Amino acid sequence: MKFLQHSVLPFLIVTLSLNGATLAHSYGDFLHCLSLRISNSSTISKVIYTQNNPSYSSVLNASIHNARFSTPTTPKPYAIITPRKTSHVQSTIYCSKNHGFQLRIRSGGHDVEGVSYVSQVPFVILDLVNFREVKVDTENEVAWVQSGATTGELYYGIASKTQTLGFPAGICHTIGIGGHLSGGGFGVLGRKYGLAVDHVIDAKLVDANGRVLRRKSMGEDLFWAIRGGGGNTFGVVLAWKVKLVPVPPVVTVFTVNKNLEQNATKIFHRWQYIAHKLPKDLFTTVWVMKVNSSQVGKKTVQASFRGMLLGGVDELIPLIQNEFPELGLAKENCTQMSWVQSILYFGGLPIQPVDILLNRHALPVSSVKEKTDFVREPMSETGIEGFMNMFLEEEADFAITMIEAFGGRMDEIRENELPYPHRAGILFESTYIVQWTNEADAGTYINWIRRLYSYMASYASKSPREAYYNYKDLDLGTNNIIGYTSYEQASVWGLKYFKNNFKRLVQIKTKVDPMNFFRNEQSIPPL
Repeated sequence: MKFLQHSVLPFLIVTLSLNGATLAHSYGDFLHCLSLRISNSSTISKVIYTQNNPSYSSVLNASIHNARFSTPTTPKPYAIITPRKTSHVQSTIYCSKNHGFQLRIRSGGHDVEGVSYVSQVPFVILDLVNFREVKVDTENEVAWVQSGATTGELYYGIASKTQTLGFPAGICHTIGIGGHLSGGGFGVLGRKYGLAVDHVIDAKLVDANGRVLRRKSMGEDLFWAIRGGGGNTFGVVLAWKVKLVPVPPVVTVFTVNKNLEQNATKIFHRWQYIAHKLPKDLFTTVWVMKVNSSQVGKKTVQASFRGMLLGGVDELIPLIQNEFPELGLAKENCTQMSWVQSILYFGGLPIQPVDILLNRHALPVSSVKEKTDFVREPMSETGIEGFMNMFLEEEADFAITMIEAFGGRMDEIRENELPYPHRAGILFESTYIVQWTNEADAGTYINWIRRLYSYMASYASKSPREAYYNYKDLDLGTNNIIGYTSYEQASVWGLKYFKNNFKRLVQIKTKVDPMNFFRNEQSIPPL
């Protein structure tokens, strides 16, 4: 076992209760199993990283985008597997299953609760960082993209071949495709084209038995489930075939900032009534945050009204002046650019050069907690004032709420078309985010965002209070990591993410992974 010279650990026995059966397993046996199946010693050194491998920490931390889960007390994987071909994924599933290690699957590492790379029981990470190929076919307006690629790599791959095709995914360019598509994927093209996952037309998946399946062989039930129900719940999705969408060569973006002294509350109140009714070609969003006031030493709250029209500035300005004159949009607030540059604009990055989309580490890493709401009825002015005033509190120095208008295409898609159910009747989605740098203060900031979320209970959707699976929130409820999780226990969080689609997801899970090999704190459980 010369090839495991960096990986030889003392014999380790771990006892784990899984689905009621107690398994005694050996880490050494797991490594031996995996090494035999991979067999090529030069490949093994590039695929298996154990805790005493010099590269272990750098490989682990390379895709951690939430510093909450990179502390000395954070549970670490016994090994990180970075497969280079499909057989490596099959081998990892086989050996993990046979030797009792839980498998966490990581594509981009943006899971806001760290679920893709942290577990409270013995586990290994299957890191898809080497599965990042993007193949764009402009003639047929499709692309195959592997799960370890980022949205930025997909966007760059499209834009390098055409200026008139795009893809309706999110604005954060460092997010892994695997996680993003398996939860939905809403972005600035969402009102025009719906979710990213609405445009998935095929996929390549390895199931719990190691079978490699495509859409035809997996069947329409499983294909339905992985498009929004959590790809890591049903297997390892290695690649996705997506349909690209038309975009004009020029789009127009705008930003208009209004603070409390400039009637931000009244303008936002008005925005609620019209944003979801605007033409599909126009996306608008409001970002709420604390900023410096014009009075020295004072703070205020700013509502940053932003948007993008699939068209030119001469079309945008009269449209806004007619539909939303309260905003006071002027030509100097607007910039014309390409669709791919708009991704950088909304991501807060320079729009040139666009190859920054290939930089997986362009954004700083901090500790963060996030929550989401979907709002179906306009908030009162008094309600908005109370919401904005919470941003004047000390804990909100590094907090932001991103409020994105729905309507348009989202209103036209049935709730059960895919697992993601938040469609018709949604005025806007709110994503609450708080960040901090000193982990000793984590409790203070998490308590603040929980209070903000509690305040919004009166205004958010009800029965259930809906939430977006791509922003996992373990406050909503969790599965048992060891042992059986009942349908009733899982439905506490599952109905919030999936509404009535949750029951179908559980039925499909029961059929394709009855022993619940692919599991985490908020994975779909089998019956």
